[in-house]
Amino acid sequence: MIINTGARTDTVQYFTPWLLNRLREGFALSRNPLFPNKVTRYDLSPDKVDCLVFCSKNYRPILPYLRWITGKYNTYFFYTITAYDKDIEPGVPSIDESIKTLIELSGIVGKKRVAWRYDPVLLTADYTIERHEATFSYMAKRLSPYIDRCIFSFVEMYKKLEVNMRELIPLTEEDIASLAGILGRISRENGIRIQICGTDSDFSMYGILPSGCIREDIIENANGIELRRIGRHGMRNGCHCIESRDIGAYDSCLNGCKYCYANKSPEKAIENYRLHDPESPMLLGNLRDGDTVTEARQVSYILQREAELDFGD
Repeated sequence: MIINTGARTDTVQYFTPWLLNRLREGFALSRNPLFPNKVTRYDLSPDKVDCLVFCSKNYRPILPYLRWITGKYNTYFFYTITAYDKDIEPGVPSIDESIKTLIELSGIVGKKRVAWRYDPVLLTADYTIERHEATFSYMAKRLSPYIDRCIFSFVEMYKKLEVNMRELIPLTEEDIASLAGILGRISRENGIRIQICGTDSDFSMYGILPSGCIREDIIENANGIELRRIGRHGMRNGCHCIESRDIGAYDSCLNGCKYCYANKSPEKAIENYRLHDPESPMLLGNLRDGDTVTEARQVSYILQREAELDFGD
């Protein structure tokens, strides 16, 4: 099983002590967001986890512990660095700070395990196509020696964005084509492999690879392993990632990004953060009366592990 630590919240930036405790104790509990009394127990022993996938906007808190983690687990790291300032991402470090941290991250884990996420791509009166072109070009030149690839997506017009981000300008087909052409060209000029996320649309005419962030070939190349092909199990339309399970919790990220899909509101995240206990087996709160705990069915996709199990039988 592939364990995702950062799809529901920025676990690395705000909950690194909790995550380290979970890895040391070898398990985590995750509450079902749709059925809150249903809790899943995930075995985090290295022989039960095919790959630990991270996604964060600030890896600084976990840098001192990464050699210990990569010594035990197969890993892959998505580092989100966008063009936006504090008006859009109030809790996120500056671009230059983030670039510095990514370079350090890459030096520890190796460039094959690091992807730069430039998403979501959106437009406002301040964040124009021209500003994206200039900022992406600056970052691409700085980051190209340290990353496996760049992954981007266009903002999805969730209903709550009408309230949380009124300044958002809806993207036209012409905007999308112009931005894709710019990102594809700059990536090509800097020798960066670029792919899109969360869409079935074809952008190959711009030199952009198809969707699928967590794919077998990406995990294999990063860790020197071989996975059996398991098909796509993305959580939303246009997602072409293979199956993974997240141990985090929605409505808990303090980055305060206006475009965030994982928080109902910054106020809700602050309220829930008060429930966090680094010693608890789950990210927010603890087990409650009436909870039902079920052991996750954790099947390995690593071919070598399958061969070892067959040999042992």
